[in-house]
Amino acid sequence: MRYKCVIFDWDGTVMDSVPKIVNTIHLAAQSCGIPPVSDSEAKSIIGLSLPKAMQVLFPQHQDKADSLTSAYKYIYSNEDDTPSPIFEGVESLLSQLRSQGIKIAVATGKSRTGLDRLMAQNSLCDYFLTTRTACEAKSKPHPDMLLQILNELGVDAQETVMVGDSIIDMDLARNAGVDAVGMTLGVASREQLSQTSACHICDNYHDLSQLLLA
Repeated sequence: MRYKCVIFDWDGTVMDSVPKIVNTIHLAAQSCGIPPVSDSEAKSIIGLSLPKAMQVLFPQHQDKADSLTSAYKYIYSNEDDTPSPIFEGVESLLSQLRSQGIKIAVATGKSRTGLDRLMAQNSLCDYFLTTRTACEAKSKPHPDMLLQILNELGVDAQETVMVGDSIIDMDLARNAGVDAVGMTLGVASREQLSQTSACHICDNYHDLSQLLLA
């Protein structure tokens, strides 16, 4: 095992939540009377902090950015019922990493409230030594989120790997000087991930386990 610390993205990496996020974006835009974006455009901002995501998606409607953000939060929590299960193999890998003394963390564009709720609902809180959300750090791909985690856990960038599903995650890792593993479970395709600085690309948690626990 070459890494002492593994940092996971959440949406599209730990949780199969991309369809729910995309649908919620569409519903939020509809509720604010704004023309919809395409599914691919909606997927492209997953990983950014929510306010930044809305600014990128709807640049012609900056006056409604706050309304979009509020609508998204409400609809995600209270109205949209798109399933968002944890990916198969996640908890098994987390358990094995922990048993080997590997430090585990989360770096996500979600809000603190949202991440804490989902971690508790899926009984995953105890696996992670620390987490960073868009509430405590600059939005990805700025390296702030990862640098805070490295500092708190006392590990070097060279001893750490970031696991994520998006180009934003790969850029985040590169900006922090951390290795990156791309997962094809969420936003980006294998072809898209292969054009980033990802050291490895995995299609499932079986492949990721073999890589990280070798």
